[in-house]
Amino acid sequence: MSTLTATPPGTTTAAGRKLDPRPTLSDTLRDTATMTWRALKMQRRTPEQFFDVTLAPIIFTLMFTYVFGGAMAGSPADYLPFAIPGILAQTTMQATGSIGTQLREDMEKGVFDRFRAMPIARIAPLAGPVIASITRYALAIGITVAMSLIMGYRPGGGPVGVAAAIVLNIFTAWCVSWIFTWLATLLKSAQGVQGISMLVMFPLTFLSNALVNPETMPSGLRAFVNANPISHVINATRDLMNDNVWSTELVWSVVGCLAVVVIFAPLAVRGYKRKL
Repeated sequence: MSTLTATPPGTTTAAGRKLDPRPTLSDTLRDTATMTWRALKMQRRTPEQFFDVTLAPIIFTLMFTYVFGGAMAGSPADYLPFAIPGILAQTTMQATGSIGTQLREDMEKGVFDRFRAMPIARIAPLAGPVIASITRYALAIGITVAMSLIMGYRPGGGPVGVAAAIVLNIFTAWCVSWIFTWLATLLKSAQGVQGISMLVMFPLTFLSNALVNPETMPSGLRAFVNANPISHVINATRDLMNDNVWSTELVWSVVGCLAVVVIFAPLAVRGYKRKL
C-alpha cells in the first residue's frame, strides 16, 4: 500500500528549487528566460506564424505608397518620408494581437494547466511569449525599412535616428502586447481574442496620422486622430527617422507605453491565476 504526501512549502526539490509561494527575483528571471526560450523554439517549428509580419510590410509599403502618394504629396517619392514611419508603426501595432491568440490556444490545449502545477513564477508563462514576440516585431520593422530603402527613401535622421525609431516601435509593440495577453486570460476562445484584437487595432491604426495629414480631416475626426496614442508614436517615429529629433512626442510615447505595462501586466497575471 502506498500513500501520497504533499510537499510542504519551503522544502527543496531535487532540482534545488524551493517550493515557495513567492519566488525570488532571480527565480522569476530564470523562469521567464526558460519560457522565452520555449516560445522561441515554437516559433522556429511553426514558421507560418511569421507570414503576417513578412508579407504585410511588403504589401502595405507598396500599396499605400503608390495608392496615396500622388494624391497626398504629388508623387510616391515625396510621400515616402511621411508614409514610411506611419506604415512602420501601423504594421508593428497590428502584429501585437497575435500574441493573445497564441496564448489562448495554449491555454485551450491545457498547457498552462501544467504550468500552474509547477513551482514557477506566475508571470513567467505570460512574460516569456511576450518577450519572444519581439522577434516578430523586429522582423516586420526590418522588412518595412528594407522595402522603403529599395523604393528610394533616404531617412534624414541617419543611422542613429532610424535605430532609435526601431527601438521605440519594438518597445511600443511589446507594451501593447500586454493588453492582448490580458485578453487571453479573460476571453474563452482564441477566435474571440483574435476578433477583439482586430476590432481594437484596425480602427486605432487607420484612424491615426499614419497615412493622412489630420489637417485634411473633419474637426471631430481630427480631434480623435490627434488624441490617438498611436498618432503620438508615429509623430515620434517621424521626428527620429526624418530629422533625428528627440521630441516631446517621444517622451509621451514612452510614458504611455510604461503606463500600459503597469496596468495590464498585473491584470494579465491576476487573470491567469484566477481563471485558468
